[in-house]
Amino acid sequence: MLGAWYTLIDAVLPFQWAGHIFMKNALLAVLLITPLFGLIGTMVVSNKMAFFSDALGHGSFTGIAIGTLLGLVNPTYAAIIFSVVFALTITTIKEKSRESADTIIGVFSSLGVALGLVLMSLGGGFNKYSSYLIGDLLSITPEQILVLVLVFIAVIVCWLFIFNKLLLVGINSSLAASRGIKTLPVEMVFTCIVAVVVTISIQWVGLLIINALLVLPAASARNITGNVRRYTFTAIGIAMLSGLSGLIASYYFNTATGATIVLVSGVFFFISLALKNKYN
Repeated sequence: MLGAWYTLIDAVLPFQWAGHIFMKNALLAVLLITPLFGLIGTMVVSNKMAFFSDALGHGSFTGIAIGTLLGLVNPTYAAIIFSVVFALTITTIKEKSRESADTIIGVFSSLGVALGLVLMSLGGGFNKYSSYLIGDLLSITPEQILVLVLVFIAVIVCWLFIFNKLLLVGINSSLAASRGIKTLPVEMVFTCIVAVVVTISIQWVGLLIINALLVLPAASARNITGNVRRYTFTAIGIAMLSGLSGLIASYYFNTATGATIVLVSGVFFFISLALKNKYN
């Protein structure tokens, strides 16, 4: 299935790092994962949902523990189901409750990570979950890449249908409701998208830094753009460039790939912040 991809990389990238199969797989994964993080991150940053996306990462942690305890070969699928339910529950309670959104998200975030730690520590087997904390992009398999392709296509299709509604809800939910938009279902669809992307990526990026990868490219783009279209495409571009640069740097410096990508994203953020302060 990946034969054509391997042939293409050998033809256009005659470099040492590109000669390894695991790097070819990781490169394709980066080209699929990072655009989604850049795209989704624009709404996360614009709607001030960074804390919410972090909570979803904690929920994914618990879902992985549940899947493992159930004896599943790949606990990621159980984690996706749990994360979607987790996201919908937070969204519904946040909408219906009089408590502040930060309080509700904070409660669920704390409970999610605590429950995950308790389940993972049962029987003293916590060490086997450590890979989910830091991630390992270089271990991605062809089967997992296929899953990423399907997720990529599904997210893009959903985004085309809900983007305008989601943008209006983010700007002014009351105005969106007056235009006949059902704000809660739109928010639920978006939170489900975030939950799926975060959960499917956590095993390669790592729980500890996945939220940074979601927020930093969009935050950088917001510093240097003035309209929605430029904001979106710049965020995607920064995310992809950070992913590619971080992947190559991690190969030569022998560092954790996910963390290296986040550090590169951080550099882009501070550059964009300096440009913003200089020209504004």
